[in-house]
Amino acid sequence: MHRIEIFVTMLLLIPALQLPAAPGSSSQGNAKEGQNGSSREESPAAFSPEQRLAEETLLLEDLVDEALRNNREIRAAQKKYEASRQRPSQFSSLPDPLLSFVSNNIGNPIPLTTVGEEDMSMTGFELTQELPFPGKLPLKGRMAQKEADADWHGFREAQLRVVSQIKQAFYRLHFVHQALGVVQKDKDLLEKFVKITEARYAVGKGIQPDVLQSQVELTALERKVVELEREKGSLEAKLNSLLNRPPDSPVGRPRDYPKARLSASLEELYQSARANAPPLGQEQAMIERNTYALELARKDYYPDFAIEAGWASRGRLPNLWMTRVEVKVPLYFWRKQRYAVRESANSLEQSRREYEATAQNLSYRIKDDYLMSKASEQLIELYSKAMIPQATLALESSMASYQVGTVDFLSLLTNFLHVLEYELEYYREVANFHEALARLEETSGRRLLP
Repeated sequence: MHRIEIFVTMLLLIPALQLPAAPGSSSQGNAKEGQNGSSREESPAAFSPEQRLAEETLLLEDLVDEALRNNREIRAAQKKYEASRQRPSQFSSLPDPLLSFVSNNIGNPIPLTTVGEEDMSMTGFELTQELPFPGKLPLKGRMAQKEADADWHGFREAQLRVVSQIKQAFYRLHFVHQALGVVQKDKDLLEKFVKITEARYAVGKGIQPDVLQSQVELTALERKVVELEREKGSLEAKLNSLLNRPPDSPVGRPRDYPKARLSASLEELYQSARANAPPLGQEQAMIERNTYALELARKDYYPDFAIEAGWASRGRLPNLWMTRVEVKVPLYFWRKQRYAVRESANSLEQSRREYEATAQNLSYRIKDDYLMSKASEQLIELYSKAMIPQATLALESSMASYQVGTVDFLSLLTNFLHVLEYELEYYREVANFHEALARLEETSGRRLLP
């Protein structure tokens, strides 16, 4: 755009030479303004710590590391997994034994009063241990382990999701900064166009609609700056939220990055998702958990046991030793166990269908983002090698023709706006391309960005 800026400056100077100096526009006034220090740059020491932080270069790898350390969603998923890891040992252990104190008295309700005097009076202890049918406890332990495996995949899913959101916000914020630079630069050029039209109109070489149209477009650019600033503030707030920072913490300018390249094919992404995607791992763990639950429900047709042993003192009479075996009979199996088996079978079928639904959804998301990244890649090539150079040449040609009066101002302004639009779309597609890759990393579980 340097040639265009020079061209616009020349267009501005030529008609300005024919005009009398406007009041208050002398060079002395400009010099005085400079002496007053209105254009003097502030020294770095004058900036507050918040301003210096806002001007720092933002590195994507630093944001990712900070998010993995501080993001509350990741920390919650980690603690959930760590909690579920403690359950398999609990569920596969025997029930706690029951220790009982026993006192039998003949003719007196107060314990120990007739021990040794009556044959049936005694006092002692009993220990009872429940014993589930063989195989039930290991199945409960495996079920708890599969639930822990599902929580592990949930932890990984939270990490991938937050990292993807960090990357998308970074690339979108980078685009906003680039767009603000482009809009501000073109706003400065359009302001020169406004001066050109005003100057030509003042000497009778232009028409009033040209002046009004240029002012309208200048106002439109000011509106775009306001919209971009709003988006910038929203993205900075999102980054602060993901990083567990206060919402008003300053965020620096994203560092420029080399364009990535989509090196994986669509089929490779599908395969990676089947092998590595945490949602599928989570659903697979639940299928295995419900398979064990079905086996356990079938084993409930078999009885559980309890063994009881005791000792009692009868005073001067011989001690009493007791042993008892109890069997819990599943007598009402047609009302309980039969329906429990049906429930477990349906839960297993549900988990299989949820796995298939998740796989279908992931395949759709992968293909959608893959096609988006491919389209953005083609548009980036088109904008950078064809549309922007062609629009720039058209603008330069129209400016030269406008200078000699062979092209009207509307054509000149249209060409100028085309250059602005194509530059913004170029940076937008660069951001879209990298955001699509960030989403593909989340859904496929494969690293695609540097």
